[in-house]
Amino acid sequence: MARSVDLLVVGAGPAGCAAAITAHERGLDVLVVDKANFPRDKTCGDGLTTAALRLYEGLGVDVPGLPAYERVQEVVLASPSGRVVTLPFLPDAHYSAVVPRLQLDAALVARARNVGVEVREGVGLVDLDTSNPNRVRAELSDGTSVDAVFVVAADGHWSPVRRLLEPDAAPDLAAWQAFRQYFHGVADHRQWVIFEPDLLPGYAWVFPLPGGGANVGFGVLRDENTSGKQLHALWADVITRPRITAILGPDAQPEGTHRAWPIPAAYTPARLTHGRVLYVGDAASVVDPMTGEGIAQAVESGILAATAVARGGSAAAVTTRYTHDVHRALGRDLRFAKFLQPLLASSLGARLAIRGANLTPWTRRHFARWMFEDYPRALALTPDRWHRKMWNARGAYRSGSTAPEVS
Repeated sequence: MARSVDLLVVGAGPAGCAAAITAHERGLDVLVVDKANFPRDKTCGDGLTTAALRLYEGLGVDVPGLPAYERVQEVVLASPSGRVVTLPFLPDAHYSAVVPRLQLDAALVARARNVGVEVREGVGLVDLDTSNPNRVRAELSDGTSVDAVFVVAADGHWSPVRRLLEPDAAPDLAAWQAFRQYFHGVADHRQWVIFEPDLLPGYAWVFPLPGGGANVGFGVLRDENTSGKQLHALWADVITRPRITAILGPDAQPEGTHRAWPIPAAYTPARLTHGRVLYVGDAASVVDPMTGEGIAQAVESGILAATAVARGGSAAAVTTRYTHDVHRALGRDLRFAKFLQPLLASSLGARLAIRGANLTPWTRRHFARWMFEDYPRALALTPDRWHRKMWNARGAYRSGSTAPEVS
């Protein structure tokens, strides 16, 4: 006999666990499966925006309590012209942080289990049968079957769920390609975002970790004419550039080898659902096309998917609701970021943006808040989200400080 559940979640990363926790809290019977065993590494820049931190806090995950958590107090932007601009964060709460995905994702899996969600590790998806209009049957790699009213596909850019349901679809190379390597003995312990002229609209980064460690990498746009060999050669060049080596300092040493991963940033509402399947996170391409940030978007899309299912109704009602909610919460911001992307594709555009950010203390503070998703990207252009305190929301994990409101 197949196990029967309200919701099957394929993938136990941020999107999947967020969906599972939310669905469980709303009274649904949930099963999560993931072919990996946790803790497992996920190649990533490891940076967390204000939006991501708030969402994790709302899910009850003590992210600042993780051993490798590094709170960021200021971010440094390096312009293509050589100009360096420092953007401060308020001291009252956490607005940006860095923590390896090895610890972060394992903490979210632990949280899901702690609230009562069943998570099966080392169990992949083998087949999906969608012939029944009322349920989806999943065949799993451990030999068991699951009948689910709905499925949340939180299984990443190369989504096995999508490949099973759309076997003839052309492979998606992803809009971005990124590289990452860990270092220790790093001299400068601030969070750096470096705009190199030949990487635009992409950028390089040095994100601090405890004990003089750092996540070092870069992301660039790619197309079908860009080979993996070209990209790997670019890594060897970027990591030895003077601006990067100056930040790392003479004692910095790499840990292990560098790793690459695709970043899907081609948000399309039509790809959010397939019958009783709802795609979330990277599987739904809800990644900021301007920064490559996807953790906050993954978590929020997972929450929205579970909420849509929990509200009940037919498959058409649930998928319509989910598509609508993703558009309102994320889609408009993703499209606005896509509109801004060409402006940062030229050295002039990047220089002007950084120069504008540095005009006054107010612009420095608010550019940091906008860049790190303290409020939605397109907030100024979406009046339905306006409210009295929209520009001065608090960060996550507040320290109890009585710092004054800022506008």
